[in-house]
Amino acid sequence: MVAEFYASESTSIAVPSRSIPIAHYLRQPQRVVNAVTEKSRVELIKHSTTDGHSIFRLKMQPLGFLQVTIQPTVDLDVWADPDGTVHMRSMRTQIRGTDWIDRRFALKLAGKIAPQVDRHSRTRLVGRVELKVNVELPPIFFMTPAVVLEATGNSLLRSVLLTMKRRLVQRLVADYLDWAKNGYDLAATKGSAIEII
Repeated sequence: MVAEFYASESTSIAVPSRSIPIAHYLRQPQRVVNAVTEKSRVELIKHSTTDGHSIFRLKMQPLGFLQVTIQPTVDLDVWADPDGTVHMRSMRTQIRGTDWIDRRFALKLAGKIAPQVDRHSRTRLVGRVELKVNVELPPIFFMTPAVVLEATGNSLLRSVLLTMKRRLVQRLVADYLDWAKNGYDLAATKGSAIEII
């Protein structure tokens, strides 16, 4: 039995004005990724100075689905446009320690967050992320009604995205303000734009 689960989440965050626009901050992949997850769960796999893409390996929190607990490891491609819009997409997923599910599990994550400035020069970060999982369920779930499986799976994915959103709201702007307060050189930031997401 193959099941598909889906969740999406949107966000809009007010950003205090500083001398260095947040678009420059957003071009740094490590800071953005660390804002949505625990630093101990993230590893930089590859950083390209030619196309600006960075690959991170994220070890997700264990996910409990009815009687089964899994812990996906996801490789994320993260990059930024010149205007500071940050894109994130999953490239590869592995379920370690559970070969049966690993061979039958597919996770797709895609999201972006962009700075938007209104006519009064106020900035907001506006973003959206989508998470989809396709999995062939083991026989233990065959007797569970499809509506229960779908509701449980969708709720689980939504809780993952809400956790990411909560961390983003709590950490990203605070880290940006700290970064800007410490007097980062705007010229140096511009000069390194090719090397960042």
